[in-house]
Amino acid sequence: MQADAQRDQPLYLTTKEVAALLRVKERKVYDLAANGGIPHRRVTGKLLFPSAEILAWIEGAGTAVPRERPAVLTGSHDPLLDWAVRESGSSLATLFNGSVDGLERFSEGRAALAGIHIPEQHGWNVQTAEEMGIRASVLIAWAVRARGLILSDRVQGEVTEMADLKGKRVALRQPGAGAAAIFEDLLAKAGLTLKDLVASGGLARTESDAAAAVAAGEADAAMGIEAMARQFHLPFLPLVEERFDLLINRRAYFTEPVQTLLAFARDEPLQRKAAAMGGYCLTDLGTVRWLSS
Repeated sequence: MQADAQRDQPLYLTTKEVAALLRVKERKVYDLAANGGIPHRRVTGKLLFPSAEILAWIEGAGTAVPRERPAVLTGSHDPLLDWAVRESGSSLATLFNGSVDGLERFSEGRAALAGIHIPEQHGWNVQTAEEMGIRASVLIAWAVRARGLILSDRVQGEVTEMADLKGKRVALRQPGAGAAAIFEDLLAKAGLTLKDLVASGGLARTESDAAAAVAAGEADAAMGIEAMARQFHLPFLPLVEERFDLLINRRAYFTEPVQTLLAFARDEPLQRKAAAMGGYCLTDLGTVRWLSS
């Protein structure tokens, strides 16, 4: 019976086909996939379901053991968090390529936690996680950071607001980065677009990359955080206070690497480091900002 069904099925099923097979709504299929409760693959952002594995899953009474997530911290780069991962001895691996990329990797089960700072109409990060259908996860506050323009000494007196960037060389952040979304929003409010700027070199993929580009003379300005401006001894124009949060899978939350990092975050050395770096407020660190179903 199963062999006959396998011959009649394509190699991969769509969400709609799986929903029809299980006689449930498509939303239920999305929830199962997000929780690791059903065999699936994500290809270029689209969910696909291996038909042979789905049939085996059904024969096994619809139970699946969730895959153990790798001990990886992904998402957006935060220098204080990066330091804490190393200093705590958490053994977490890091892969920083922006908030949106981190959310996608996290939703695919390829990371235990993700750092995000995505601007929303009424806040930061929560609405985005909800709209992506993230399940079995918790959003923990990490820090409020001072974000603005890191400037070269050459333009320090010339650039006093976003509108002054017109015609200036700017180190741009990669698409999908929270910093890129904030920057483009501030540009629009100033009546500018990316076409009004001169893009310098390649993309700055981390906070340190952005500051380094300005320090090296490759750019007149970059969207960055105060901590990095201070580290490179560069002028800083504050523009917004942003929330940087950690999205953590509930099962991964209790693993040794994640618990080691969170325990270290509660100790005084982290507070001292944040004060030395500047531009950080850790008042809410560790508080639950959002809990998924």
